[in-house]
Amino acid sequence: MRNSKLALVGTALVASLALTACGGSGDTASTSSAPAASSSMPMTQMSSADGATKTTDVFGPGCASVPQDPSNKGSLEGMVTDPVATAASNNPLLTKLVTAVKAANLVDTLNAQTAITVFAPADPAFEALGEAKFQELASKPEELAKVLQYHVVGKRYDAEGLEAAGTVKALTGEELKVTGSGESMMVNDAKVLCGNIPTKNATVFVIDTVLTPPAA
Repeated sequence: MRNSKLALVGTALVASLALTACGGSGDTASTSSAPAASSSMPMTQMSSADGATKTTDVFGPGCASVPQDPSNKGSLEGMVTDPVATAASNNPLLTKLVTAVKAANLVDTLNAQTAITVFAPADPAFEALGEAKFQELASKPEELAKVLQYHVVGKRYDAEGLEAAGTVKALTGEELKVTGSGESMMVNDAKVLCGNIPTKNATVFVIDTVLTPPAA
């Protein structure tokens, strides 16, 4: 349901992964005190116009939880001008994901990407892992980075593009399966809670489950 009106959304599996009630500011997202991880994320060279969306394109029941005040940096209007990691840090759905992204030292890397698609686990998805598991992942930046990169596609897709593709390749090199459409869209076994969220360099789909790479 691409044109539903929602004044809205929105980064430990790589810094926090929504897509996680992240109430921090953009400045907070760009600073990481976690130990450096040796893993790196491939840079993309895609046109930022490919798969780009507008705030009026968002869909899904989870979008109603995004701040409605356009002046709020966590609203749809607030997120659209910021790169994805910074935008996610302001979204109240993604606080755990943002924590993971910071722990994996991927904030700057994600923000530097040209045009990507991010499947962002919402906070309850991380909570389902249990606090012990979450802390275990956060203490292993390299392993966490791999898990988070499995949630990122090196090309920008909107919902229609994902539906047409059927399968897309994560930055880990493994494929993600997309089924259904609109509010019934699934990515592997995860349901899309709020899709087509625009940020400066990414289209974000908040999902209800943390995706597990086949080798993880």
